[in-house]
Amino acid sequence: MADSDHSTSLSFVTRRRLLAGTAIAALTWPFQAKAQEAELQAGHDSPDPALLAWREWKTAALRTEALCHKQQRLETKLVREIGFPRTTLRLPGSGETLEFFSPEDIEAICGSAPEMADLCTKAKAELAEHQARWDVVDEQIGYSATKQAEVEAGEREQELVEALTATPATSLAGVAGKLDMIFHEGTIWEDDTEFPQPQIRSALRDLIRLGQAIEPNVVMPGGDREAAQARRSRSEA
Repeated sequence: MADSDHSTSLSFVTRRRLLAGTAIAALTWPFQAKAQEAELQAGHDSPDPALLAWREWKTAALRTEALCHKQQRLETKLVREIGFPRTTLRLPGSGETLEFFSPEDIEAICGSAPEMADLCTKAKAELAEHQARWDVVDEQIGYSATKQAEVEAGEREQELVEALTATPATSLAGVAGKLDMIFHEGTIWEDDTEFPQPQIRSALRDLIRLGQAIEPNVVMPGGDREAAQARRSRSEA
């Protein structure tokens, strides 16, 4: 088993965020000032709750991304200095050499075969020694603590995605905040089978509501009147 294969199990947030990069944060963060300006120009006496939710989500997203990059740097340092905890075992008879990363893997191969007992014990001892070296450096540089903080930050970010999605926007700036979130999250969770459909529907509902308030006689794409017209057209055909 190669290092690259084994490393994919270490941090689900990190692996899913490789496509995000720092460029997205740099491009989208200035949107906050523009959104505030647009909100003021729209004449709102109170802040758009969706815009407030967007600001909270954005802060969480930037924190998650910063922890992601820190965790990656620390992981690289650990792998370079210690290497992923592993051991090898040469099977008697065939001479095949296998590589193991956990005691469970060793047990699965060795089983209860008497001729494998000594080899199994030696392999477990070597793996434990390698793991101990990893743990010492891990604690010194804070790798596991950073990885846990990254996971927790990612979970909080996703809670705020749901909160922003469920918050009706009262300004076009709030709708833009939802779309900014969709763009950012869509580059990260590319393997999510549901995202971004609920989020897009939420932003579309807001656009339809705000658009109809501004231009009540205009049929808004995706709105109820457009759907009713489509149903009438199908029935008349």
